[in-house]
Amino acid sequence: MELNNQTNDDGKSLFESRLNVEELNHAAFKIRNEIGKVIVGQERVLDYLLTALLANGHVLLKGVPGIAKTMIAKLLSKCVDTGFSRIQFTPDLMPSDVLGTMVFHSARSDFEFNKGPVFSNFVLIDEVNRAPAKTQAALFEVMEERQVTIDGQTHPMDRPFIVLATQNPVEHEGTYRLPEAQLDRFLFKIKIDYPSVDQEVTILQNTQERGVAMEMDQVSPVISAEEIVDFQKLVTQVKVEHDILSYIANIVEKTRNNSSLFLGASPRASIAILKSAKAFAALEGRDFVTPEDVKEMVVPVLNHRVILTPEKEMEGLKPENVIKRIVDSVDVPR
Repeated sequence: MELNNQTNDDGKSLFESRLNVEELNHAAFKIRNEIGKVIVGQERVLDYLLTALLANGHVLLKGVPGIAKTMIAKLLSKCVDTGFSRIQFTPDLMPSDVLGTMVFHSARSDFEFNKGPVFSNFVLIDEVNRAPAKTQAALFEVMEERQVTIDGQTHPMDRPFIVLATQNPVEHEGTYRLPEAQLDRFLFKIKIDYPSVDQEVTILQNTQERGVAMEMDQVSPVISAEEIVDFQKLVTQVKVEHDILSYIANIVEKTRNNSSLFLGASPRASIAILKSAKAFAALEGRDFVTPEDVKEMVVPVLNHRVILTPEKEMEGLKPENVIKRIVDSVDVPR
């Protein structure tokens, strides 16, 4: 791993990049620039969203109402010239309202499948925890396998396909706990915090200057769906040394043997850290993964996949606190 950090007398890296990630970085810059016309701050949130998009993973956005969870998801989708649909989850929502239904045509005496709103490229699910278990279960196959099976027929999703779901952590009336199997299908859970005072002043100033213009009108598509798919393929070629793989495995293994955790992370979590670290490295302009990339990805990948023991939860401990302690306890490869 030392070769990755060596430089010559001019301060330039001696490690010659094997992959050309310049176009990817330029596309990411354009997306950040477009979203920055509306969203103030939240740079790290946007970095995670771009990482998830390149890693072909779904994202759960968690935060109190009014901090632009839905807006960020909509703006990201508008930056890509592709399909978008929004599904408002409610307690009376049925699986067919999401996936679609078989409709009988009497003139032809046969059934035809009418696709539901989940058949899109960017699917925004607002307040995902408001739908009952039956509707949540309808998302399992499409999130994991990118396909929907209705009456024995499989309907594949178009690429790219990403689910962006929002969740309110404060209001619990009329909500349902998300199944662990569904949480495990989200690549990231991103917690969005309040803006700083200076950022909020800028938000107010921008709103005043915008007048009656809508936020979405400020953003235009800057990249095609085909380019996203190509970048996703490019990310899979990012190099990962064996000691980095061991580093990931050791971190995840320690979540399964920690006294503060009732449930540790699964091998799917290890794969998620690997994929997201490769995407994050590409966004940083590298074609190889470093331990710092892994550290950056561990919390958003694991914080919804581990469960605290009841005692630690009552003490006010957060999953990210335990995860950070675990990362600090694992030897970093050199």
